[in-house]
Formats: sequence, structure tokens, C-alpha cells
Amino acid sequence: MSAVLVDTHCHPESDSFRQDFEEVLVRAARAGVAQLLAIGISAATSQAVVVLANRHPGISAVVGVHPNHTHEIRPGDWEKIEELAFHPRVVGIGETGLDNYWKDVPLDLQHDSFCRHIQLSRRCGKPFVVHCREAEAEVLAVLREAAEAGPLQGVMHSFCGSDAVADECLQLGMYISFSGMLTYRRNDVLRATAARIPPEKLLIETDAPYLAPQQYRGKRNEPAWVADTCACLADIHGMSLSQMAALTTANARRLFRLGDESLMLPPTE
Repeated sequence: MSAVLVDTHCHPESDSFRQDFEEVLVRAARAGVAQLLAIGISAATSQAVVVLANRHPGISAVVGVHPNHTHEIRPGDWEKIEELAFHPRVVGIGETGLDNYWKDVPLDLQHDSFCRHIQLSRRCGKPFVVHCREAEAEVLAVLREAAEAGPLQGVMHSFCGSDAVADECLQLGMYISFSGMLTYRRNDVLRATAARIPPEKLLIETDAPYLAPQQYRGKRNEPAWVADTCACLADIHGMSLSQMAALTTANARRLFRLGDESLMLPPTE
């Protein structure tokens, strides 16, 4: 039986896919990707991913404002996110979190937005997706405080933190998702961390069009290539590709309450 994959984090609404979007979906389906989660980074892109999810079986939407865009929120934007959060094609909230790499947006503004996303996640009963870049201590502080109100349902997207950060995220109930960065030649430390993650907490993603895996590095990433990350993670955990695919797909469907609908292949001639 061929592997069935779920790409839990990509940005198909990106301009990078405008010219060949349908072909990208076909390549994904042929690679075994049954479902993908289209992630919003603003009110406008959140609306766009909901439109995609409405049009395409196998695409589900996640809505929110990326931490690097919190300073761009206009009147009515947050209300739009709240409205979209309850849409039946929306399965999660985000991506949210903290980014201390670019220094473009004050952390206090990002912090307020992060907390609002977690609160919205609780209200709509859908998991939240966390972006964390050079802000591990601050993100953990927010998660600890949020956990005081009850169990967390969320995922650390494109995880690249330490063993200690991974351990605390797991203790707080978070899932850990790995992107193509796991395949990079110099990322032995990240692969060692991935080996510590309990199988029932593992997810895979592309973050397409960003972070293409090693063999495609420097190219535009796309959902089909989530298979590379799955193969790498399978090797780390001593599993076959089909075993890891089945595991991460079951995890994604459990966390995001996904059905079994799939991306559609065109009819063969």
C-alpha cells in the first residue's frame, strides 16, 4: 500500500504558486499527499485559504495573523479572523507565535496577538499553530501561562529548537512538526532532537514555498516534497516510509479533526 501523507503547514495562496497551482496539487497527489493545511498569515490570506479549502477537497484552512504581520493589522481584521475561525473548512488558528529574528515588530505587540490567537483557539475548539524564531523562552512563557487555563491543543510548526524546548513543549501537550530543515546535512542536532519525540506527537510539513528539503534546496518548495521529510523522520525512528506516513497522518487527523477526503487526481486519458 502506498504512503498517505498530510502536509500540515504550507502557503498555497502564495504568489509563488499563482502560475502552476493546479499542477502543484497534481504533483502532491501523485506523491501520496492526501491532505494539506493551507495557513493564513493575515486577514486577507486567511480569507484566501478558506476560499481554496472551499474549492478543493483535501485542502483545509488555518486562519490567523503571522507575528511578523501583527503591526499591519487594520480595523476589522481581527473580527474577520474571528469570523473565519468558525468556518467549517477551518481546522486551526494561526500561524501565531513570536519572532525575534527580524526585529521589525515589537515583541509586546506580537505577545498580545499570540495570546488572542490562543484564546480564539479555545473558543472555537480548534488547535493553534505556533511560529517560534529566536524566541523560545518567550514562547514557552506564553504557553505555560495559557496551560494554567486548561490543556493546550497546538503544534510547534517547523520545529528547530533544543531538546529542552522540545521536552517542555511536550509536557505542555504540544505536538512537534518538522519541515524540510530536518533533512539539511548540517542539522544532526535537530535530527537527534527529533529522535526524542514520542511517535504520537510527530507531524510533518513543508512550509512551502519555503524551506525546500535538502535535495531541492534553493528551489521553490511544494507540498509533494513533504515525502522527503517523512522519509528522513522514518529513518530517524527506525520505521519504513509507509509506517511513518501512516503515523503522522493519523496524528494530523486526530489533532486537526480531519476527515478522509483527498486531493483529486485528474482522470487518466
